[in-house]
Amino acid sequence: MLDIAAICLVVTALLAYVNHRFVGLPTAIGVMAIALGLSLLLVGLDALGFAHGLREYEQSLLTRIDFSDVLMQGMLSLLLFAGALHVDISELRAYRWQVGALAVIGTLLSTLVVGVALWWLLPWFGLPLALSWCLLFGALISPTDPIAVMGILTSAGAPKNLELVIAGESLFNDGVGVVIFSLLLGMLASGAAPTLSHGLELLLREAVGGLLFGLALGYVTFRLLRSIDHYQIEVMLTLAAVMGGYALASRLHVSGPLAMVVAGLLIGNHGRALAMSDTTRQHLDLYWELLDEMLNAILFVLIGMEVIVIRFAPGLAAAAPVTVAVTLLARWLTVGLPVTLWRRGFRLPQGAGRVLTWGGLRGGISVALALSLPSGPQRDTLLALTYCVVVFSILGQGLTIGRVVRDSIRA
Repeated sequence: MLDIAAICLVVTALLAYVNHRFVGLPTAIGVMAIALGLSLLLVGLDALGFAHGLREYEQSLLTRIDFSDVLMQGMLSLLLFAGALHVDISELRAYRWQVGALAVIGTLLSTLVVGVALWWLLPWFGLPLALSWCLLFGALISPTDPIAVMGILTSAGAPKNLELVIAGESLFNDGVGVVIFSLLLGMLASGAAPTLSHGLELLLREAVGGLLFGLALGYVTFRLLRSIDHYQIEVMLTLAAVMGGYALASRLHVSGPLAMVVAGLLIGNHGRALAMSDTTRQHLDLYWELLDEMLNAILFVLIGMEVIVIRFAPGLAAAAPVTVAVTLLARWLTVGLPVTLWRRGFRLPQGAGRVLTWGGLRGGISVALALSLPSGPQRDTLLALTYCVVVFSILGQGLTIGRVVRDSIRA
């Protein structure tokens, strides 16, 4: 395992250097684009009779890395906590209903829109899937990823309240999406549709349980931080809270992602203001920003490399752009359109609906959830479609969101 971690870190560092030195894209987008390009180059060279050994080596490396397990049981907790750590809870509270509606209702509706649309469309491409599988795809593709877009929004001069809503929605809809996905996957495994009461009970236990557990975890960590003034130990306590808390949340069958967001908000606000010295705040911010940047880079490199092990069946070349269009349409119907129609209620600037639609990037969590599906032809189809949507989202939307912000937002 140590050699795999070393290889991933070395490759990521070298690609980050190449991107910074010669390409100049945002780090996450740049390293993924380079990794994807190199992987496709190996596939092409192998088809021509060259570099067969290099392609086999990359395939063997990726098969030894359980991407779903690495992200869902390792990286996700750290990334969500780091993201929540720097969100101002007083500002987020002012938009709590807007963020809550987009994260919960928007994700639920997006799951339904994407699932039903693909259930009707995919048979036209020779890829028929049961409605339950299409709804699973809707659940895994609906959560958005703020990582690659937040820096671009800031540099493009996006209004602060719009950044806040995008970040808040993305942090919470990851947890909501995982809960919906788990519920649908359990239904698929059992072969029987759960009753409405059973579904609501499971949803409340996972979601509300995750929120309450996150509050308890954040409060306990806050009290520990407040009782000492030693930045090395305090940084270690936050790391222990994330790693241990996420593992305990899994044991308690509550939503670990939601728990990490709540704990991060509490420690990043009340903990920062009332339990930390200036020295501790400085070191804590530096540690989590560096860890966040490193993990994001590694994650996006792995996403770029995954193309080499994904099976693209006949019909996917035509189905992929249609699937991309469906996910964008669902995003507009469930987020962009409501924000545009009720702009005063959402208290966002003109053009915010367009930015929220185009800025809803899909990322590693969608790929990880697709990889966790049971083996079979349905999994292969959904994984390939997921990968195409994620690649378009990060490269297409991520590289153009700055222009969309500048063209859409009116003072």
